Amino acid sequence: MEMYFCPLYSGSSGNALFVQYGSTRLLIDAGKPGKAVEEALKAIGVPPESLSGVLITHEHSDHIAGAGVLARRFRLPLYATAETWKAMEEKIGKVPPEQRHEFYAGQEFWLGDIGVSPFSIPHDAADPVGYRLWGGSVSISTATDLGHFSQDVFDHIRGSDLVLLESNHDPAMLRANPHYSPALKSRILGDRGHLSNEACAAALLHLAYAGTRHVILGHLSGENNLPALARRVSAGMLEREGIRPGEDMFLQVALRDEVGQVYTLKKP
Repeated sequence: MEMYFCPLYSGSSGNALFVQYGSTRLLIDAGKPGKAVEEALKAIGVPPESLSGVLITHEHSDHIAGAGVLARRFRLPLYATAETWKAMEEKIGKVPPEQRHEFYAGQEFWLGDIGVSPFSIPHDAADPVGYRLWGGSVSISTATDLGHFSQDVFDHIRGSDLVLLESNHDPAMLRANPHYSPALKSRILGDRGHLSNEACAAALLHLAYAGTRHVILGHLSGENNLPALARRVSAGMLEREGIRPGEDMFLQVALRDEVGQVYTLKKP
């Protein structure tokens, strides 16, 4: 059976990722207005009411902006850690008790046909998590909003068939940005902020050696990065280590404000 993945949106202005295996359809985050996420789903042929649930990574607005609206409109279950629920419930509005589900990082569970393995990530939120999702023998991991690529994150996603990995910013562009305050720059550059292009590229090497063959660079900053730059930094790192982008590892960039490609993964 095939597993499908589509970054509906991935960027500092909003995030929503679609995953399907068998009859189970999930969203990871809903960080655009509900209507925008609804239209993005329809663009790939997925009726929003057919979703099995929404997995939340953390409470920042670019990950939850449409979560409450979608939950109420389509009676969708929302899944988040207890601390994330506390941090986001006023932001997303009232969600019926039967649609509220809690878990803790490290607790594996099943949603229909999909196995869900949430893991802690280093980010400045209440209790942020990334996800590794299993469909049969195929697994997909999402790891964005990382202040640094920790050993724990690597241990959880190593060997994934596809990884959406943060390549948020170019440090020089960020430092020179006149619109960002020193405090904001320090936050982004910190150990609980966001992963730079260079740090992402270094992480890619570990993933390549651990068997991952498909990486999508995601959560790019709109002001402090460029898609071509993010890809060039990662591709250059791989090439210097003798790993050929497009042959040994497929390397692509998720779109910030447009519905991305639908990826199909299947093992014999």
